[in-house]
Amino acid sequence: MPSATILIVEDEERVRSALRRSLRRTTHDLLVAESGNAALALLEQEAVDVILSDDCMPGMSGIQLLRQARLVKPCAARLMLTDRAGLETAMEAVRCGDIDRFLTKPWADGELREALDTAAEKVRAAAAARAEEVAAARRDEDVTRAPAHNGGRGGAGGSAARLPKTGPSW
Repeated sequence: MPSATILIVEDEERVRSALRRSLRRTTHDLLVAESGNAALALLEQEAVDVILSDDCMPGMSGIQLLRQARLVKPCAARLMLTDRAGLETAMEAVRCGDIDRFLTKPWADGELREALDTAAEKVRAAAAARAEEVAAARRDEDVTRAPAHNGGRGGAGGSAARLPKTGPSW
């Protein structure tokens, strides 16, 4: 079973192939889109944990895509691949919260895998924390809705019960 679903968005076939080669031994499930619009369509249909997008693509830049992806999949991690020319833009996008991290081209395979693994782990941890918060809220709600068991005598409620006598009755 894959540990996360990663969407790779890259318009150049040779770069997509290189990314697939870099990630061929990963345990993650990989989805690939050739454009921002194709990526948005996949995001509507698939459960995606991490989005890795090229910065410079025709029609929609990586930052534009990741801003829209943030609205569609707010819990997905958003990473961007950029060349040195787009470095300042990428750093600004991180500061604004549009992306979580950027990697530069050419990338080091180990760094790429580590970045994706770390992003996937953060998404899983955040999902687990949200699930625990929901479960705790449900438990709290159940406790506040539970009927009082006080022998029908009114009073402050609670969950007290009358216990049978077990010792001698003097």
